Amino acid sequence: QVQLVESGGGLVQAGGSLRLSCATNGRTFSTVGMGWFRQAPGKEREFVGAVHWSSSSPDYAPSVKGRCTISRDNAKNTVYLQMNSLKPEDTAVYYCAAGNSYSTRPVDYPYWGQGTQVTVSS
Repeated sequence: QVQLVESGGGLVQAGGSLRLSCATNGRTFSTVGMGWFRQAPGKEREFVGAVHWSSSSPDYAPSVKGRCTISRDNAKNTVYLQMNSLKPEDTAVYYCAAGNSYSTRPVDYPYWGQGTQVTVSS
């Protein structure tokens, strides 16, 4: 069973930065990659970015491309989402997810963390 735990959320002013972490229990050998998603109140969960375990080039949603970077520390079984130049519209609960398909769709990811709140003030 894959277990994911996010951390690093918080309150930040517009233009600031945050780094989110997604720690896994190391049992990701049955998955092909990890995605980051976010969900704002009253909105659907949306794709932020994803990384395939065999690739060094993550993919990003247009809304965050150039402002977000996904990286990983294999020794720590942790994936990071560095977010810069944050905007109030980035306010959401952020989730990491792992799955057997490399996808932008939440439905393709069976394993999810509990989420971490990111709030960007104007």
